[in-house]
Amino acid sequence: MEDYPHTIEEFESRFSSEPACRAYLEAIRWPDGFRCRACRGEAATMVRAGLYQCRSCRSQTSVTAGTIFQDTRKPLVMWFRAMWYVTSQKNGASALGLQRVLGLGSYETAWTWLHKLRRAMVRPDRDRLHGWIEVDETFIGGLAEGAVGGRQKTNKALVVIAAQADGPAIGRIRMRMIADASADSLHPFVIDCIEPGSTLHTDGWQGYAGLEKKGFEREISITRGRRKDASKLLPRVHRVASLLKRWLLGTHQGAVAPWQLPYYLDEFTFRFNRRTSKSRGKLFFRLTQQAVNTPPAPYKAMITVCPSPQAIGAC
Repeated sequence: MEDYPHTIEEFESRFSSEPACRAYLEAIRWPDGFRCRACRGEAATMVRAGLYQCRSCRSQTSVTAGTIFQDTRKPLVMWFRAMWYVTSQKNGASALGLQRVLGLGSYETAWTWLHKLRRAMVRPDRDRLHGWIEVDETFIGGLAEGAVGGRQKTNKALVVIAAQADGPAIGRIRMRMIADASADSLHPFVIDCIEPGSTLHTDGWQGYAGLEKKGFEREISITRGRRKDASKLLPRVHRVASLLKRWLLGTHQGAVAPWQLPYYLDEFTFRFNRRTSKSRGKLFFRLTQQAVNTPPAPYKAMITVCPSPQAIGAC
């Protein structure tokens, strides 16, 4: 059952205390009652507020254990406000904006929270696209000087986009940052994100060759030598690419490090696929659902691949 506040007034009234926030998480995480993480037991004793002990194996757990909220030192009330703010902003939120709105003491905390939430924005078991799908790649940040054809090596990130047709409009999308435009990179993306039997509309790039043998129909539009016409031949993916770049430049001033780009792609996909939702509260509900099913991501783990901790401000 979908249960969520519809207005900010309702949100503030409902989630103004820790017990109220905890009860909401429990209802979402354990809709059929308590389940032990260790033995899947269904009976537990409350040791103290928010901490349960399984009657079968006697292990202790809480509703936040194993979620993005694990080990947080901040109250759940503040986390709920962060999720409401992130989902209620049409174009997303920056770490600086979140810091100001919540009055967080450091930019680092706001940055960490946003990246934890981004990790919860895409379900691993989400439905694949189906039907008529346009697929193409784009460089984030533009082509390197002297590049021809859009697939040469650059110092920019290469992103493959799949856009499902909804009549003349765009339906759902999927995106992934890839190492290169080879079949080894493109084929796994198609297989992971698109249902077999779907029709793939691509250009003539050789990296897509062979997908017919893997259960996909394919229609090819030759764009080589017709760069100006590419947006007309594959209009949906080019529209998505344009919106993505505009969003990265507008909301994040283009200051997104390549090592963190996949999580920004997840956020853009989350927002784009729910762009027609009339209720911001429903987006809050969806994000909360996924937050309690997403493993914790400690700050140190998130910056391990960062070239320098000082580069966080540019991520």
